[in-house]
Amino acid sequence: MYKMFAPVKAPWWARRAGHGVGSMLQLQRQSGALCQEAVMKNLRVQMPSCNFSPETYQGMSKERMLEIRKLNCNAMTMKVTYYKKPLFIHQGFMQWLWDVDGSRYLDMFAGVATVSLGHCHPKVTKAAQEQLQRLCHTSAIYVYPEIQEYAEKLVSHLPEPLKVVYMTNSGSEANDLALLMARLHTGNFDAITLRNSYHGGSPQAMGLTSNTVYKYAVASGLGCYNTMCPDVFRGPWGGNHCRDSPVQTVRDCNCSHDQCQANGRYIEQLKDVLATSVHNRIAAFFAEPIQGLGGTIQYPKNFLKEAYKLVREKGGICIADEVQTGFGRTGSHFWAFQAHDVVPDIVTMAKGIANGFPMAAVVTSEEIARTFAKGLHFNTFGGNPLACSIASTVLDTIKEERLQENSAIVGTHLLNELAKLRDKYEIVGDVRGKGLHVGVEMVKDKESRDPLPSDAMIEILEDTKDMGVLIGRGGIYGQTFRIQPPMCITKDDADFFLAVFDQALHNYTERR
Repeated sequence: MYKMFAPVKAPWWARRAGHGVGSMLQLQRQSGALCQEAVMKNLRVQMPSCNFSPETYQGMSKERMLEIRKLNCNAMTMKVTYYKKPLFIHQGFMQWLWDVDGSRYLDMFAGVATVSLGHCHPKVTKAAQEQLQRLCHTSAIYVYPEIQEYAEKLVSHLPEPLKVVYMTNSGSEANDLALLMARLHTGNFDAITLRNSYHGGSPQAMGLTSNTVYKYAVASGLGCYNTMCPDVFRGPWGGNHCRDSPVQTVRDCNCSHDQCQANGRYIEQLKDVLATSVHNRIAAFFAEPIQGLGGTIQYPKNFLKEAYKLVREKGGICIADEVQTGFGRTGSHFWAFQAHDVVPDIVTMAKGIANGFPMAAVVTSEEIARTFAKGLHFNTFGGNPLACSIASTVLDTIKEERLQENSAIVGTHLLNELAKLRDKYEIVGDVRGKGLHVGVEMVKDKESRDPLPSDAMIEILEDTKDMGVLIGRGGIYGQTFRIQPPMCITKDDADFFLAVFDQALHNYTERR
C-alpha cells in the first residue's frame, strides 16, 4: 500500500562498522537483533519485510536512561514501563519501531491509539517541516490561514449541527472544556459517565473517569456520577448478538435479532441513577462510543440511542468522547458514534487527530457556542499553526490512502482470526471491537470469567514483545489486551501478530 521514501538498504546490523567504540556498539546491537531472531525462529509466520533502515543509535546507555528516569522524571514513569525488561525505543517508521539494539517491532498499539497514520509518515513529516520553516507558533488572537483551513476541513467530516471548533492540546483538556460548556449551556451541574470509563487525568476529568486506578484521594470532579457499564461479556446481562461487531460473546441469548433484553436492563440502571443520584435536571452524559482504556467495551446496539433520549429529557446534553475511536479507526464510519445512529451535542477528540503531535479539539453546535461566548475562553497553544498543518495533513492522508477502508478490512480479518484463538484457548474469554479498535479479554476460565491475574498478563505481554510485537493492556482489572495499531497495517502484519500472539498463549499454557 505504501511507497517507502527511505532508500532501500540491507539492515544496518548486517553492515560492517568501523573500529573502536562504534564497533563495540555495533556488536551489541547485532547481538540484540540476533536474540530477537532466535526467539522468533519457530513461528509459522515470519515478520514481514521492511525496506526502511533506521539510523545507528549512538545515544546514552540504557543504564543512564534508567538512572535519569528514576531520579529526574516523575515517579509514575517507573511504574508504566509496561515490561519487566523495559523497551528502549530509538526510531519509528510507519507500523514499525526499532529499539536501541536494532531489534524491530510491529507496533500494534500505536502509542495508545495515537499514531493513526504510522510513525514518521512521510506526508506528515513533510507538512511539519514546511510549516516549521514558515510559522511555528502564533496566538489565535491573530488570523492565520492554518486554523481556519483546518476548522473548515474538520467540520466537513461531521454531521449538522456540529460546526464550531475549539482547539486544545490534550483529550483531558477537551473533556474539561466540554463539561464546562455543558454546565453553562444547560444551567445544570450534574454529569453522568459510564463505570469503567476513562476521560482524562486532570482534576475535573478525573471525576468523569470511573476507574479507581486513575483517581487520587482528593476532591475532584464535583457533580460527576456514573451508571453501570453495559458490558455484555462481563456484566450481569448480555447475549450473543448484542453488539455491533464481527465477533459476539459466547453467552447464551434467547432474544430475537430486533430486540435486546440486556440493553433494556442496562437502560433501567441508567434510569435508576437519574431517579436517585442526581438532580432532576442534569448537565451532561459522557460516553466513549466504544470504551478504550476500559478494555474495548462495546455496548448493546441501541444503548446510546436510548441513553441520549433519557438524558435530553432531563435537560442534559450528550457528549461523545472520540479521543480513541475517531478518525476512521473503527472502519465502518469516520466517527464511532455514527454506528450508534446518534448525533451528539458535543464531540471531543485527540490522539489520532494529529498522528502523535499534541493536539485535541472540541466540536459543538452554534447554539452551545453562543452560550459559551458570554465569557472569554483562551488557549495559548490550542490550534497553533504547526498543529493545524499536521492535523490537516492527517485528514487528507486518511482519505488519500483509504485508511478507514483499510481499518475495516484488516480489522475484520483480525477479529475473525482472534475469535479462533478464543475457541482454542480456555484463557481467552472474549474478543470484541470494530476496525482496528480491538480488545481480547483474558480469564482464568470461561465458566467463571474471573480476570486472568496481572502476573499472567505481564508474562504473555512480555513474551509477545520478545517475539517482535507490541500490544497494550486495559480493563478495570488490567485483564484485556488492547490492539489499536497504526491504520496503515497490512493483512500480512496482522497475520504475523496473530502467529506471535498464538505462540505466546501456547507458551503460557504450556508453562502452567
